[in-house]
Amino acid sequence: MVEEFHYNRMLEGRAKLIEKWGPTPNKVDPFPSHGEFYTIWDFFLPSFNCPHRVERVGVMGDGGKWVCGLERIIHKRKCVMYSFGINGESSFEADIMKAARSCELYGYDFSVNSFGPEIDEDPELEQRSHFFPYALGPKDAHSPVDDPKMYTLRTLMDRNGHDFIDILKIDIEGNEYDSFEAFIDSFGGEPLPIGQLQIEIHVFKDQPWNDFAKVLKWWEKLEAAGLRPFFSESNLVYTNLIRGARPELIEYSFINIRGNHELISSHPRRYSVVH
Repeated sequence: MVEEFHYNRMLEGRAKLIEKWGPTPNKVDPFPSHGEFYTIWDFFLPSFNCPHRVERVGVMGDGGKWVCGLERIIHKRKCVMYSFGINGESSFEADIMKAARSCELYGYDFSVNSFGPEIDEDPELEQRSHFFPYALGPKDAHSPVDDPKMYTLRTLMDRNGHDFIDILKIDIEGNEYDSFEAFIDSFGGEPLPIGQLQIEIHVFKDQPWNDFAKVLKWWEKLEAAGLRPFFSESNLVYTNLIRGARPELIEYSFINIRGNHELISSHPRRYSVVH
């Protein structure tokens, strides 16, 4: 109850900020340039506290992610991690697997042929890893003529025989919106079968999701599904490489407060777990 109370106070602040700069969501400019003192990310603060240790896992630079409660996951008899978007760098996944010796990794990226060297050059990690050159999407499209082959997350879980994902990483260059929304919708209001989510969110200029109202509606769907952001990290590498670029990329980490899993099950009095 405590954390939900504080999170709801942040939501009240969000509504006031929209009224100030909108006054309606469709009037809010994601990245204003006429003296306004905000960006889109100021409306989505990671103001929910993870009840366990929060640590950055992976390389100290682009590729590392913030994780909640790894010390609880490593004691599971079997844990499952999904990673969408490999791009030749797998330090995050490798460090998770080194800590959680029972964890198996399922990775997907149609733009590369394998995991990064952090996994491919480690025989012990490689034998617990499964790579597929597929795209994550809002629908299934994997006929012989489809290139790349596309699968929904729900379909991939069914194919792999999984009913729960402990750590879900998504970095798919703007395709995260429709893909993850389809995943939420597929459960019809039931708790999502994930423990936590590490996702890079993209608001590219001149693309459909460069729209505050659309991003807000999508974000509120995540909140309604029980996802609460506990950390964020702007991708300053991208901003630095493309000098003068807007801060269009940001990493968020979410904890799932619904269902029954390692990150919340032993804290029923502190958290309002919605079913």
